[in-house]
Amino acid sequence: MTDLAYIGETMTEEANHLLNLTEAHLDIGMRGVPVGTCRTSFVTPGEGVHYCGYPIAELAEMEPEDVVYLLHNKELPTPEQSSAFREELAQRASIPGDFAPIFSALPKDGHPMDWLAIGIQTLGMWDCKNDWREDALNLVARMPRMMGLLFRYREGRTENIPEDDTSLSMVERFTHTLQLDVDQQKLARVLSVYLVLHMDHGGGNLSTFVGKAVASGHATLYSAMVSSMNALSGPLHGRANQSCLEFVLRVGTSNPEEVERFVRGELDAGRPVFGFGHAVLRAEDPRATVQFALGEKICPDDENFKIIRTLREVAPRVLAENPKISNPNANVDIASGALLHHVGLKDPSYYTTFFGWARVAGIGAQIFDERVVLRDGKGVPIYRPKYFARDQVLRHIE
Repeated sequence: MTDLAYIGETMTEEANHLLNLTEAHLDIGMRGVPVGTCRTSFVTPGEGVHYCGYPIAELAEMEPEDVVYLLHNKELPTPEQSSAFREELAQRASIPGDFAPIFSALPKDGHPMDWLAIGIQTLGMWDCKNDWREDALNLVARMPRMMGLLFRYREGRTENIPEDDTSLSMVERFTHTLQLDVDQQKLARVLSVYLVLHMDHGGGNLSTFVGKAVASGHATLYSAMVSSMNALSGPLHGRANQSCLEFVLRVGTSNPEEVERFVRGELDAGRPVFGFGHAVLRAEDPRATVQFALGEKICPDDENFKIIRTLREVAPRVLAENPKISNPNANVDIASGALLHHVGLKDPSYYTTFFGWARVAGIGAQIFDERVVLRDGKGVPIYRPKYFARDQVLRHIE
């Protein structure tokens, strides 16, 4: 079955399920229950996430700015459009206030995702246009500088912060602000690929759904995006990439026999094996495949990379012994932490902020579509899912 045929068949099956509501459809977090359409991306079992019809593997090496353009315009830019869009982002990039007193007052041991939420909410209080596209692209343009300042202030590196240079790319503006004494070319390449791979993932993942639901009540784009970031921060969602590197560091060896013993020990203890499995995919996540290929080019002898290389071979074989596991293969989180760690970003508690930075582009584009484009421009109504009194449902089903 082709991926497009899968999409059509899945839609038909889900529509039929809705016509035959049973107790099994309730109290499951709306898992698999269709509620809308998405113009920016979709996920298929064989090729994973697609952005506006393009499989992610075809986009991974593109510049993040061009992929942001794709998500907002539903087509890849020509060279002239790409140049004009970069100039547009540069004109939007200036931070309209001073983060120094705000970030200086936050607890240094507060999780970086909490800092990120406060940073985005602050940007909205400084300059909210109450225009979905304007606010979405302003936020995209201002994220690199805000992210760099977040790192600097949380780490106490507040002296001699360079001025923002809006002539640089999104990734370069972040690394220019960050000023890490590392291989800048490697750092920029890993971050560029990471951002592209994480920008969007269909309409129904938790953080995207939450952001669109909040926006449906006509809260500002910034308030909606903060809700998305708070949803992303949970260990069952975006913070899994932090947990994955912490898991890799606990493995501590790339010896296949020892890795297999470790994986089996985790399973026997009832603990998760991070970095494997996916709700839709039935093959290795193409985003993982891309990152493994990048790792083989830039850090094949890195100890953590050698560990995940072995896990990639061992864990699916062990997990496949459980017939309840439909996809034991590597997902996007298995490799990202090792690559970020290799290029100098050693603290895994920051990793979800990169996820959030990337996802701002896709969520912003989806919010714009739901508020301005869908239903012939009327927009999607305020989200209002139906809940039943449980005792009445049980009596009805019986």
